Amino acid sequence: MRTLKDLGERKAIEIILELLDSMPNMPIPFGDDVSAIQIDEKLIIVKVDMLVGKTDVPPGMSLRQAARKAIVMNVSDFAAKGAKPVAALVSLGLPSDFTEEEVRQIGLGLNDGAREYEIYVIGGDTNESSDLIIDCALIGFCKKGSLMRRSGARPGDIVAVTGYFGRTSSGLKILLNGLSPPEELRQPLVESVLMPKARLREGLALAEIGAVTSSIDSSDGLAWSLHELSKASRVGFMIENVPVAPEVQVFAEKYALDPVDLSLYGGEEYELVVTVKPELWDRAREVLSGFKTPLIRIGKVIEEEEIKVRINGETKVVEGRGWEHFRSVA
Repeated sequence: MRTLKDLGERKAIEIILELLDSMPNMPIPFGDDVSAIQIDEKLIIVKVDMLVGKTDVPPGMSLRQAARKAIVMNVSDFAAKGAKPVAALVSLGLPSDFTEEEVRQIGLGLNDGAREYEIYVIGGDTNESSDLIIDCALIGFCKKGSLMRRSGARPGDIVAVTGYFGRTSSGLKILLNGLSPPEELRQPLVESVLMPKARLREGLALAEIGAVTSSIDSSDGLAWSLHELSKASRVGFMIENVPVAPEVQVFAEKYALDPVDLSLYGGEEYELVVTVKPELWDRAREVLSGFKTPLIRIGKVIEEEEIKVRINGETKVVEGRGWEHFRSVA
């Protein structure tokens, strides 16, 4: 009998979904970033995501930062759908030897994350556990016609992202392996891990102008996000510009690492990966520039259901790998 280590998170989810009855007329099918219930012309959007100490809290991350991250993880999925979050329910699993001050830090972090995105925590549950567990359920809404799904990309659309990649995978290597780069390099890389940001304003703005044909957040890595969009939309991508962050280029050179691998196969950047209608490209860039956020063109949608990257004149296939619970090792 295969174990979860053999199966991986995604196969485990497939097994469970096969055993569930589907709700009739589900507005968003299984497999997208959020779930929904339709009420009149609005969609009530719901999302649940769990942070576990062992797998999601690296060395150097405080409890306050971890609790904030638990909120941000959920908000990022709302951003990718162009949905506005309103309130959160939080279930906590806490080891019995946690101190009063540690509990306070978790409460402060939850409030930090919630208020940063104009959300309120309105309830939840607490129980004893052997490891820290912060399970957040986020509730919000979206106009039915403005929801940005994973499906919908069409050949000729522009593939774009809302920021540069590789900082979190580099930052994790610093924290996990005890690396000591110069402080001006260490600070932005480690900060990207400890204080992630969701692109909520950007996602809401892109949904409002109707420029996006498909969208996902990059929490499982850029390569995996592209594969998910490809599978949902039944198209492929030609990536002509891997968005490597400048600090990652320097970090990779210093430690003899591949900056493209760091940028494609990391995770937890929480950037948006989108396909954009060519006729609305300039408008989309203009809207995001109002938030001082770049919209970086990285490639185009193609008919062939394969993801390729062109680097220095050579074309390679982008592997469908990234972070996966039960299988991935930090």
